[in-house]
Parts: sequence; C-alpha cells; structure tokens
Amino acid sequence: MGLASRRAALRILTDVRAGRPFEAALDGAIRGLDDADRRLAHELAAGVLRGRQTLDGRLGLLVPRGWRRVAPALRDVLRLGAFQLTALDRVPPHAAVDTAVSLAKEVGGERAGGFVNAVLRRLILAPAPSPAREATSGASRLAAEYSHPLWLVERWLAAFGEAGARALLQWNNRRPRLVVQAARETLNELERRFTTAGVAVEPAPFGAGLVVDRSRPAALPGYAEGAFIVQDPAQALLTWFADLPPGATLYDAAAAPGGKTLAFGRCVERVVAGEAVPTRVERLARNLRRAGSGKEFAVVADVRHPPVRPVDAVLLDAPCLGTGSFARHPDARWRVTSEALGRLARRQAELLEGAATAVAPGGLLVYSTCSLEPEENEEQVDRFLGGHPEFSREPSETFPQALTSARGDLMILPHQHEMDGAYAARLRRAR
Repeated sequence: MGLASRRAALRILTDVRAGRPFEAALDGAIRGLDDADRRLAHELAAGVLRGRQTLDGRLGLLVPRGWRRVAPALRDVLRLGAFQLTALDRVPPHAAVDTAVSLAKEVGGERAGGFVNAVLRRLILAPAPSPAREATSGASRLAAEYSHPLWLVERWLAAFGEAGARALLQWNNRRPRLVVQAARETLNELERRFTTAGVAVEPAPFGAGLVVDRSRPAALPGYAEGAFIVQDPAQALLTWFADLPPGATLYDAAAAPGGKTLAFGRCVERVVAGEAVPTRVERLARNLRRAGSGKEFAVVADVRHPPVRPVDAVLLDAPCLGTGSFARHPDARWRVTSEALGRLARRQAELLEGAATAVAPGGLLVYSTCSLEPEENEEQVDRFLGGHPEFSREPSETFPQALTSARGDLMILPHQHEMDGAYAARLRRAR
C-alpha cells in the first residue's frame, strides 16, 4: 500500500472538488487497484472529507503565508498527509510524509514537494489540540471539532439539543458498515450463503437486512445472481411503513437507482418505476435486471406528468438535502447550503402536486426523504395537506412506534437508531 492508493485518494478529492459525487469519483479512481489499495484509498479520501475543516484548522497554523494562498491541489495533498499523521496510527509518519511529498512533486514539481515536506514535519512536532478546548460547548466549537458547516450545526443544536447534536455529528464521522437486503433470496438463505463463504454477518437494526464485514458488494457471493441489493436499513424500512396490499399497483415516481423499487416489487403486484433522466433510467433498468422479480418496469417519466392512470399507491422519494445520510456520503456536508434547502423545498412541493394526480380514490400517497430538516419533511406534508383536503395522514398500524413521530410519520434519526436518517408520511386519498 504505497503511492497508488494515495494517488487514487487524491484523484477522488480532485473529482469531488470539481463537483463529482463521491461514489462516482471513488468508482473511477480505484478501478484496477488491489483490494488493500482500494480500501486505503477509500479510507483516506472519505476521512479527509469528513475531517476537512479540522484538518484545515491545524494545517493553516503551519503555513506562514496563509492557508488560502495554497493551491487547491496542494491543499488536498496536505490534507491526505495530515489525516494519516493524525488519524491513522497504522501508517508510519515517514510513509505519510514521503508519499505526500511524492504526490506534491507530481502536482507542482520539486518546490511543491519541499513545501509539503516542511508543513507536514511541522505538524508532527506541533502539540495536539487541547482536549479542554475541544470539549467546550457552542455551535462554532462543535462545527470545528466535527468538521461540519456552522449553519447546520446551529439548526441541529436547536432541534436536538447539545447532546443530541454532538451524537449526530459523531455518527456522521463514522464509516458506515455495508448492509444488504434480500432480493432473489431470503435473508435466511443469504445468511447461510455468506456464512458458508466465510463472510461474517449480523442482523441490521430492527431486522432490516444483514450487516456484513466486507466493503465491496460485487465481491460478495450471490451478487451476480441478484440474490441481494445494497440498501441502508432506513430505506428498507420504508416498505414496512408503507404497508401496501399484495395486489397493489405502485407508481414509484422518482425511482433511480432502484433500491425501493426492488423492495416493493417483492410485496406488491407490479411497480412502474419512473425516472426523468435517461441515463438514470439505464442504471435503474440494469439494477432491475440484476435483482428484480419481474414485476418492476422502468420508464422515462417526469414526476410532474405521471405516465400512468390513477393507481393504488404512489411513492415519491423526493430529492432532498440528504442530511440523514452524511455518514454514507462524506462529501455531501460541503455541498449543502441554506439556499439549496429553500430551493429543494419548493421543488418537493411541485413534485408532490404532480405525484398526487396519479393516486386513485381511496389510494395511498407515500412521501419520503433522507433528510432531517423539517422544511423537507413534516412541514412539507402539512403544507400539502392544507391545500388538498381530499388527502389525510394515515399512520401505519403495524410499524414500530419507536421509529415514528407523535403524528405517526416515519422518523428515523441516525444518532438514536444507528442507521441513516429518513422521513416518510402515508397520505390516504378519500374515496
């Protein structure tokens, strides 16, 4: 595990800085590496993204001319070196420094290599931050300590209190474990298959899937045959919460990449899976071919103009800020803004209006997000119901109360339930 893994990690950070999602950047950068280098590249890039603000704070003190004057590519090189020096005990300091210097030379020549060498050697000698200072309360301190945008920390302090906000920030900085859900095999069959192959497994929270001790889904037995899909327990629990009858026809209005489509396909008569972007429909269709039951059908469709006559049930898994899945998407915290929250809330309202037209009298509209923000969740539903008296909230009669709000909506919080955050509401249309 030498320069190849660090070079891949730097490429991931470069692509993310250019606007590419972390998962797509990761897939492109680690192709062709052996397993050990893949794992290290992933750990380095994700670790830098999760701790970027903290790393920048420490490195900035060691750059005489100021951190902002350092070229973006060299900042990423320094972050990679600093993360190894401060967070990875198994990496010898000389290896962290030497590989960072080599990367710097590739990026900016000999002078850049000398600069990185000097800064990282200062970091080795610099005293660690005072635990007393890190334990100080307040939004600014928590934002710096856990490397999150200040505006989000302020919101979460108001919503969850200091202890809850700190627990959520800690959760977001953990590397999530891989969870799989049954597709063409049952969970019991999957567990036997994995155990026979030497893969350690344990039940996911609330029995929603299997947690495995591996990180590459395609390397697990049964992947090619579509025996399972990768899906966080929070998303898998939506099927239980929706509680659709076996003979129902479901229109999944924003279906890609298809995890929910596949889950619902195992428990209803048919699923029409719509997605507006053709390239996303192609990915959706591939996933349905690999792990579908044959009852799921992918179509190119805009949520605002449903391609179906009114059906028994409509699922709108709305585009959202994604604040419930920061642990799984380490780059996301640096993409979100308060302005984007407002834009997304308006977009969700528009999509809800379109999705509602596809619900038959007596049918069910299920609205869901992976957000923790009330503007995207209960406030969005309240606004919709205020303009649509023909719909009303209908809590699930079978779903665990521990995962629901006082009003009966699905409400999963990462720091309380040890899975991604999620929200959903069941909205019944009058006959």
